[in-house]
Amino acid sequence: MAAYIVRRVLISIGVLLVASFLLYLMVGLSGDPLAALKARPGITQATIDATARSLGLDQPILVRYWTWFTGVLSGDWGTSVALGQARAEVLPSVGNALWVTIRLVVIAELLALLIGGAVGAIAALRQYSITDYVATTLAFVLFAMPVFCIGIILKVYGIELNLLLIDLGLDRWLTTAGPPAGGFTGSPGEVFFKFTGAYVLPTIALAAISFAAYSRFQRASMLETMRSDYVRTARAKGLTERQVVLRHALRNALLPVTTYFAYNFGAVFGGAIVTEQVFGWNGMGSLLVRSIQQYDPNMLMGWLIVTATIVILFNLLADITYSYLDPRIRLG
Repeated sequence: MAAYIVRRVLISIGVLLVASFLLYLMVGLSGDPLAALKARPGITQATIDATARSLGLDQPILVRYWTWFTGVLSGDWGTSVALGQARAEVLPSVGNALWVTIRLVVIAELLALLIGGAVGAIAALRQYSITDYVATTLAFVLFAMPVFCIGIILKVYGIELNLLLIDLGLDRWLTTAGPPAGGFTGSPGEVFFKFTGAYVLPTIALAAISFAAYSRFQRASMLETMRSDYVRTARAKGLTERQVVLRHALRNALLPVTTYFAYNFGAVFGGAIVTEQVFGWNGMGSLLVRSIQQYDPNMLMGWLIVTATIVILFNLLADITYSYLDPRIRLG
């Protein structure tokens, strides 16, 4: 097991290095950070050259990549090169945005995995029942709806609920335009009230599609597992249906869901881009949009390398978890 983990870690590091190089080339060749400066009337070539030197843009792209790469290893991720903007440090900016998004994504994914896995397993155990049909219909409806559509619908109903609470003489609960400006402060009750109000709508929006996927994966996997020979053998030994399901079927049925969870976690960051725009969250999604609009390569590379690291890390965790649940993987 240890040798398998070491091998997978080394492969993941190699993939991340190659990905960082390719991403830097793509970002570096996709635009000109000085385009806005060059378009200004009255700007001299000397000013443009001086700005390029100060930002390190006068060097060949391979030299810039090596400078950036060694800086990342030493903790210096550079500064924003967007003209007209404050020279913000990339690492703190990405770190602050990541902390906002990671809280949202983790809560949404865990909620979707727990509920989706449970619903999928129950639907499989009660195949062709009303429960199965309802779960299947709900999953297909959520699959068909884009994330932004779910977000907008939730936001509209959230506003209506707040208006209803105000009419009843109560405080508005749901936050539809970003987390509270003052943060989650106050008494424990006030913190809980603000926290749930801020997270309910974007969490549901992000979790909806993941819930649909997890429930379908779990249902299909559970149906296949329940028809396997070892499950029939366990029943023949006289085990109760509860023991058969929990001790024999469920563990093996979790294999494909575990793998998909790791793959999906990175993909959810794409959904977070849209969700954060809908609900006004200043996280990784908003940072990406600003970096693209202003063509800020340093900030954009910060976003890309963090996202790539998260995707590769969760793929690594999926491989390790899969090998633990199924020893044939690491022995193959």
